[in-house]
Amino acid sequence: MSWREISRRWDPWMVVVALALAAYGGLIIYSASLSAFPDGVTGLDHPVVKQGLAVALGLTLMVAVMAVPFRVWALAAPVLYGLTLVLLVMVLLVGQASLGARRWLDLGLVQVQVSEMAKLATVIVLARFFSQRWREMGKVGNLLLSLGLAAVPALLVMVEPDLGTAIIFGVVWVVMALIGGARPSHVGMVVALVLLSIPLTVAVALADYQRERLALFFNPNLDPLGGGFNILQAEIGIGAGGLWGRGLFQGTQTQLDFLQAASTDYAFAVLGEELGLMGALFLLALYAFLLFRLIRAAALAHDLFARLLVTGLAVTLLTQVFINIGVNVRLLPVTGIPLPLVSQGGTSTVITMVALGIAQGVLLRRAPFNL
Repeated sequence: MSWREISRRWDPWMVVVALALAAYGGLIIYSASLSAFPDGVTGLDHPVVKQGLAVALGLTLMVAVMAVPFRVWALAAPVLYGLTLVLLVMVLLVGQASLGARRWLDLGLVQVQVSEMAKLATVIVLARFFSQRWREMGKVGNLLLSLGLAAVPALLVMVEPDLGTAIIFGVVWVVMALIGGARPSHVGMVVALVLLSIPLTVAVALADYQRERLALFFNPNLDPLGGGFNILQAEIGIGAGGLWGRGLFQGTQTQLDFLQAASTDYAFAVLGEELGLMGALFLLALYAFLLFRLIRAAALAHDLFARLLVTGLAVTLLTQVFINIGVNVRLLPVTGIPLPLVSQGGTSTVITMVALGIAQGVLLRRAPFNL
């Protein structure tokens, strides 16, 4: 493919908005880190530097992944999927424990959150499965096989435990199954069975701290100085932000250290307090535009695998954004889902950039120049 064809087919806006989100996130992370780093960015241990390095690595991998024909991902899907399952098991056996959960593999210089890799691998293997069997997806057996592909990594992630990420696997499966040829009635029955099993899951499968989070979601005042503290502080901060916010670096909940995990799980609360409703709407506009570019890429694909692949990536991004913001505004119970490209999270940032690179690769090889 010539440079002229590449310049015509790639989507520069997708890259621009991703970098805009990363820059916006860097500003929020800097503000959230001021109390811990009052002298500003002075070393490699500063959260902004760490996030910047993750963005740089992700951007490099994005460009590299663009050069990979999307059919290579279909061929590599079983290997990638199997490898991530092995890594998820390793996390349970030798992963780093924090706050009652094992979610990271310590590789010395970096810590890797394998569940982020598993989401990408699961999207790829589901796209391959549905594209190969779309004519036979009316059979219940095929639907259950596809459900198993999503359920295995979801269950391994739940054992860590990480319920929020496990939910993402389920949402991605539902959307991809519907697009991949499954009967809506069959998918609906599976969803209904899952919803009906929630009380049993809460009673049996959830860890004690997860049950506590559910209780605190309904009433954070049950433990206002413990598990409910962040919920209340985020609510106070976002409410106090008003239309325009208290001003950048001026949020009391953030700068006085009332809001914990401000640069990670509660980055949106920092934004809401300091930049207000308008700052939050600007963030949502950036996400909406990025999702639009991904949906456009899926619509332009003339290959079913490519269309399913990009759709799965878009749904993953949308679900993560919804869950993270839902937690911050007390619409959902607390989970550890990062805000893509905005909150501090090296693995999440890199994998999101790689996903965008895959979408760009689909755009570069859409018909009639399908390579």
